[in-house]
Amino acid sequence: MESLQMKGDYDSMSKAELKQYFRKHRGDRAAFQAYLDRLNQRSLRVIASPSDPNFDQKVQAAIRERLESRTKVSLELKDKA
Repeated sequence: MESLQMKGDYDSMSKAELKQYFRKHRGDRAAFQAYLDRLNQRSLRVIASPSDPNFDQKVQAAIRERLESRTKVSLELKDKA
């Protein structure tokens, strides 16, 4: 029954929150499906084309941005715990 109550909340959860919820409630198939759906919705943005003269810089900047956002989410989750 909990998964039915939580279903409306899955959309309001961040990907990290949904992952954390699913890890605590492994039997909640709806949470698992919501998490898989979320993973499949990721946009695949084009960072740079290989012929771009600034290709290396753009890729490195995208990697740094991704790492910084993951660190920020981890810190936010620690603060909530």
